[in-house]
Amino acid sequence: MKIAIAQLNPTIGDLPGNAQQILDAAQQAASQGASILLTPELSLCGYPPRDLLLNPGFVEAMERQLTELAQQIPSQLHVLVGTVQRNPQAHQGGKPLYNSIACLLGGKVQQQFHKRLLPTYDVFDEHRYFEPHSQSHHFSLSNGDREACGNRNRTYRIGVTICEDIWNDEEFWSQRHYTCNPLADLADAQVDLIVNLSASPYSVGKQQLRESMLSHAARRYQVPILYVNQVGGNDDLIFDGRSVAFNGDGSLVYRARGCEVDFAELALTETGLSQAEVVPLPDCREAEIWAALRLGVRDYARKCGFSQIVLGLSGGIDSALVAAIAAEAVGAENVLGVLMSSPYTSEGSVTDAIALAENLGIQTHHLHIEAAMTSFDKTLAELFAGTESGVAEENLQSRIRGTLLMAISNKLGYLLISTGNKSEMAVGYCTLYGDMDGGLAAIADVPKTQVYALCRWLNQRQPGVEVIPETIITKPPSAELKPNQTDQDSLPPYDELDDILHRWIERHQSAAEIVEAGYAWETVDRVIKLVSRAEFKRRQAAPGLKITDRAFGTGWRMPIACRRGDIR
Repeated sequence: MKIAIAQLNPTIGDLPGNAQQILDAAQQAASQGASILLTPELSLCGYPPRDLLLNPGFVEAMERQLTELAQQIPSQLHVLVGTVQRNPQAHQGGKPLYNSIACLLGGKVQQQFHKRLLPTYDVFDEHRYFEPHSQSHHFSLSNGDREACGNRNRTYRIGVTICEDIWNDEEFWSQRHYTCNPLADLADAQVDLIVNLSASPYSVGKQQLRESMLSHAARRYQVPILYVNQVGGNDDLIFDGRSVAFNGDGSLVYRARGCEVDFAELALTETGLSQAEVVPLPDCREAEIWAALRLGVRDYARKCGFSQIVLGLSGGIDSALVAAIAAEAVGAENVLGVLMSSPYTSEGSVTDAIALAENLGIQTHHLHIEAAMTSFDKTLAELFAGTESGVAEENLQSRIRGTLLMAISNKLGYLLISTGNKSEMAVGYCTLYGDMDGGLAAIADVPKTQVYALCRWLNQRQPGVEVIPETIITKPPSAELKPNQTDQDSLPPYDELDDILHRWIERHQSAAEIVEAGYAWETVDRVIKLVSRAEFKRRQAAPGLKITDRAFGTGWRMPIACRRGDIR
């Protein structure tokens, strides 16, 4: 029996567009003789739909779209589509919807399967919308190939799980996070195959964890597992795809491409799943992160209706990395880098910014902000009389630059991308309504030390091809808002700062534990206080692409399909 896998990239809320992706995959699967097509979790509406699900009209539109899709797909093909279904018992208490999989066959919805385990942690808030189902689901499907099965039809029992349903194996995790284990229930039902339809967001190194968990589960229950994941960027979340399949002995037999739409077929026989292509994982951390950031920027721009990107080019390493990401995401010809010199901007910064733009092939425009600075000084002179020049005047430069970039974005219809990194954002070393301006913060979850590593990797990726000028990588980082300024005037060295932030934010270590790791109490206490004080700034920031297990949240945002062109 042939099983087709469609690793799709839906746009949240774009029901007709997502349905067309499913239909195209179904036609391809049918033409190749598949019996089943698998699509990701909530493939019809995109994940995560968030508060769109509170709109009854949206749910009704999804139901109509599902009915129409069922009538369009090839009649003999079973298509598992991620959607929502109403909870008929909601009036007795409970949420009105299930997170569901609909099995489409013969022009109708033949069966429905509902998610049992609903995550409510990190980026997930499914209990806000969905009711957990109480039972695991499976269905039976006849092979129909009498010759291959010894002149008899072979009926397979296929267990259906949805994303979180596979993340609760107490033997793998050493504890359960939910009272039930859907995998164990399906194994008790003696299914021949477990499929898991997911929308699992990306974080660095997560694929290795997924594969270890799935391989362990397949071995433990001695049943093949086929995992299909969503791909694409949706707001701050990146979905990396990399769908996989394991046989009952835990052996990997298939891995899809990462950060790209993909399609494949596997054969299910009495001995398990057939061997298929196993796409290699990235060969280093930097290659993995680069692919995710490029996807996140590309999809945020595309799904919000932008074809061109603008950013400020300071001649520093952060804007250099973001410019390189943007050039690969939307094409160098669609990127505008704006230089905005002040009296404190060094000649080297201008030279480096121009050299970077030439390496990337992006357009540039040079604006001088000294006159605007003078105008602000004159306007504020009476009110600021008797005070010393300081942070307020420094931040005015950043706000002038932010205003100019937003004007360009607004006038020309470009997406403005901000260039602040995680280290700066964490401790508030950034200017509200200044360098934080923009529609997307591309590297807001990338620590400064990782920024350097990515830039070095870019220069090594193609021997002899310099992407980031070496002078940008080697010079001391500086905001250049006053004479002879460097970042280390205000912050600990970045290798120390990033390790302290990693321990505090991602590993949840206490201040005492961080001190025990070898850091001075004064440094640790200062960094923790800076993180706390910067919370308001982070809440005002553009959504930042999430690449770690613990990124800074930016609150609820309307799904991108509903925000086309809203960045004003």
